[in-house]
Amino acid sequence: MTSVRRWMRALTVLAGLTSGTAWAQDVAPDFTLRDLDKQVVTLSELRGQVVLVDFWATWCEPCKEELPHLQKLQDELGPRGFRVLAVSTDDARTGAQVKPYFKRQGYTLTVPRDADSAVLVQYNPTKTLPFSVLLDGQGHIIARHAGFNDGDQDKLREEILRLLDAPKAPEAPTP
Repeated sequence: MTSVRRWMRALTVLAGLTSGTAWAQDVAPDFTLRDLDKQVVTLSELRGQVVLVDFWATWCEPCKEELPHLQKLQDELGPRGFRVLAVSTDDARTGAQVKPYFKRQGYTLTVPRDADSAVLVQYNPTKTLPFSVLLDGQGHIIARHAGFNDGDQDKLREEILRLLDAPKAPEAPTP
């Protein structure tokens, strides 16, 4: 299936969500990883924000082509409640390259490290890179996308904007 068709299918699902149609949604598996500065990053602590979990590696050329677009989306939409987690799947052989690469490029995205790909396998057993998962503010998986082609970022931006502009679901009462 082409990436355009994948994104169009995701947009169809999203249109149903924003129009009030009930859709069964998977809640994203929670994870806790350390970022490049050894700070703890826990996915569930980002509830209330629209989150893109993007799996990538320094040896993956399409991943490196995608990252500037993700940085731009974070810069533009971050103040509205959007967050990118650029999860590095670099292992012990290439892991030392991640922080210098990000610094050289001037990226400010949060970069959790998944050196053994344990988190990646939960989301994408085939380990295709890049691989991204878009989550709504309640942690539901809205869209999944494998690979990167120029233009994907525009469709992703549309999806993110729809989620940011959607009415907020009331929070469940605490028992």
